[in-house]
Amino acid sequence: MDFGIGYFPTGDAVAPDELARMVEERGHESLFFAEHTHIPAGRETPYPAGGELPRKYSHTHDLFVALTAAAAATSRLRIGSGICLVVERDPIITAKEVASIDRLSGGRFEFGVGAGWNREEMRNHGTDPRTRMRLFGERIEAMKAIWTEEEATYHGEFVDFDRIWCEPKPVQRPHPPVLIGGNGPTVIDRVLAHGDAWFPNFGRAGDVLERVPELRARAERPIDVMIMTAPADAGVLERFRQAGCRRVVRWVPSAGRAQIEAALERWEAAIAELTGEA
Repeated sequence: MDFGIGYFPTGDAVAPDELARMVEERGHESLFFAEHTHIPAGRETPYPAGGELPRKYSHTHDLFVALTAAAAATSRLRIGSGICLVVERDPIITAKEVASIDRLSGGRFEFGVGAGWNREEMRNHGTDPRTRMRLFGERIEAMKAIWTEEEATYHGEFVDFDRIWCEPKPVQRPHPPVLIGGNGPTVIDRVLAHGDAWFPNFGRAGDVLERVPELRARAERPIDVMIMTAPADAGVLERFRQAGCRRVVRWVPSAGRAQIEAALERWEAAIAELTGEA
């Protein structure tokens, strides 16, 4: 089981490249950046974790700019989106961004994707929340066509284009791993249809580990389970290991270096206790 870090790369906290160097030097396997293009000031959708929406949601750098900085600053670290809100993105542009960063990083990119929860944010991008899951599926399918076909074509309800050339292609073949985020009632359907892994948040909508047997029983191909929002608790990490999770990721605060280092030390202590190295 591998161990990674999640981060909202805000403009007033440790920069993406500095954090990536720190995470790589400390021996972590991966680093994932969150994405929100903006947060509507007139909010209606409740924050899924409850309470007030944290400030970091409206202060992040552009996802792919931050990932590029992290990739350029490191040589071994897996870097990824945690998650990319593809229902708010043009699929042709996003496919090119994914392929570009995969090439520039030497094949180290992981494409975490989701349909999002903030309905006002989606609407500002022209997305109808009622049809966002169908839109999500089509955009993933269209991007896979662009990555794998010399002359890509896609005709759907929401995405439609005839033969296009779009280079470069990703280093990883057939494409970077697609990690499907989400905890909703139909998420396993989306994982089976589009994903290389399920990448849910732990602690939301019940215990995600209870759904892992269903995923494995229904899957006709290997699909990894990766947990986001893992606690710094060796006992819980052991549950993840027993469930066969491929990777677990712990958020660190969008803050100064001292606060982030303290959070990393707590995470590393839990890992050491789990592995018997404490």
